Amino acid sequence: MTAAATLIERAQTGDGEAFGELTEPFRRELQVHCYRMLGSLQDAEDAVQDTLVAAWQALADFEGRSSVRTWLYRIATNRCLTLRRAASRRPAKEWNVPSVVPPEPTSYGEVPWLEPYPDSLLDGALAGPLGPEARYEQAEAVSLAFITALQALPPRQLAVLILRDVLGLRAKETAEILDATVDTVNSLLKRARSALGSHRAAGTTMPPASVATGAEEAIVRRFVDAYQAADLDRVVALLTDDVFISMPPMPFEYQGRDTVARFLSSIFDAGRRFDLVATRANRQPAFGAYVRSPNGISHGAGIYVLTLNPSGNAIAALTRFENTLLPWFGLPRTLSGFPDPSAAPKTRH
Repeated sequence: MTAAATLIERAQTGDGEAFGELTEPFRRELQVHCYRMLGSLQDAEDAVQDTLVAAWQALADFEGRSSVRTWLYRIATNRCLTLRRAASRRPAKEWNVPSVVPPEPTSYGEVPWLEPYPDSLLDGALAGPLGPEARYEQAEAVSLAFITALQALPPRQLAVLILRDVLGLRAKETAEILDATVDTVNSLLKRARSALGSHRAAGTTMPPASVATGAEEAIVRRFVDAYQAADLDRVVALLTDDVFISMPPMPFEYQGRDTVARFLSSIFDAGRRFDLVATRANRQPAFGAYVRSPNGISHGAGIYVLTLNPSGNAIAALTRFENTLLPWFGLPRTLSGFPDPSAAPKTRH
């Protein structure tokens, strides 16, 4: 009897420790899978917890006709389909930045539930075996541009595209996970690829590098210096012509250098000054942003994630997220004094 079979047998008799040993190796990759489906780190964590509870309750019926990994993916995927439908009904937030009157947005986003994913939680989570039909590099498949595009797909198309093109499962395996026919899976995949291609054609599609390059470090350093100095001209000089700013769960979106310049001007003209503390999210450079106050305490304003252009020498997108996410990145709620922006705290595990 194999070690896995022994663990299954022990777990089926009610041995919780054996169940933990059986499922723990898959926990991180399941969280990334759920994040791709849901676009939210907190929702992904909830989905993984629900998956493990459901797996524990259903373990007595597990007959070993598939691997434990495939069985867990089946439970997780179907749990995410339920949660994804609920997420699509989540309302956006009103503008809530004190003393700032923003210009009219270019557009309004439709993914208010989007959240960033800390890089340190990705370490080891992307090492799971991929099937023979995977079409995407793992770094690209966790980029904010890709995750955002996925959220525009209908739930079952989303699930099929992730299972087939990201994880590389065959059509028959995917059909078994979704309780569908192979023909249905192939039809859903065709529509999903078409919709994803149309959506991404209008946005930033370049996958970020998994390791910071010299060019990236240089542009990030210049951005930090300019942004902390509230030097609008220097910040704008770092942007691409079609730069894009979004800020979920607020739906406001701004595209184009001139439009983004007006938006940033409304922030700086209101007297808001920031300290930035480096971190990384979705294999991209990111920062905890803190608003300075007269008493020398800087208060957490949110997480900024930068997307660079293909050459890595300009900023193609900036996404701002809520300050409630700071603890996920190991970042404090407040800072005393002016920090060294290059010193990035460890991310919470």
